[in-house]
Amino acid sequence: MTSYYTPTYTDQSLLFAMANSPTILLTTVLVLGLALLCSGSGANVGSVVTDAFFNGIKSQAPNSCAGKNFYTRDAFLSAIRSYPGFAQGGSEAEGKREIAAFFANVAHETGRFCFINEQNPPINYCDPKSTQWPCVSGKKYYGRAPLQLSWNYNYGPAGKAIGFDGLGNPDKVAQDPVVSFKTALWFWMQNVHRVVPKGFGATIRAINGMECNGGNTGEMQDRVRLYQQYCKQLGVAPGGNLTC
Repeated sequence: MTSYYTPTYTDQSLLFAMANSPTILLTTVLVLGLALLCSGSGANVGSVVTDAFFNGIKSQAPNSCAGKNFYTRDAFLSAIRSYPGFAQGGSEAEGKREIAAFFANVAHETGRFCFINEQNPPINYCDPKSTQWPCVSGKKYYGRAPLQLSWNYNYGPAGKAIGFDGLGNPDKVAQDPVVSFKTALWFWMQNVHRVVPKGFGATIRAINGMECNGGNTGEMQDRVRLYQQYCKQLGVAPGGNLTC
């Protein structure tokens, strides 16, 4: 059954007043416009992450790197379509800071897009306590992709969300560049996006808290330097609370 909206007396009075008073009409339009601005539309990711920006990071990796021909801007932009909330929800400047933060952590984790797989992983990253996401015999869940996705309890839900068998086929993350970026964005939106307003240091803590509180100051400072560099390239102030 179709229902129709019938204007109330208040609605009708307001419409009459707006129609007969340019001042009320202008005020209403301004209030609605300010409300839209305050809600925040974020940054246009495709416009901010240009070929020059993306390839500028990749150009720092030696030609012998496996990631040199694996990571591409097209793959990133294809993956980002599945995560419309990335760099959104705030001002354009806040969106740009989130983009800078994402790529600073990615550049650090992958050696400027050099590595696809974790180098010399010390363990297979299987947590037997994670019974919801049980490890598959013979499979290893070491770091892969732009944010070096690790552990069975991340591969399982990431695969479920993206549409592949993360536990049974973790190698797919290192074989398909779009899936690879999707896992990084999945982890970011699950664990990092919400802390971005707290400052760049909070993103480091969310990704690798072992570097914080003096755990590995050199590694932490490398992330901070990259973030400051990318903020400068994107024409946005880095904000405060850069370390952890």
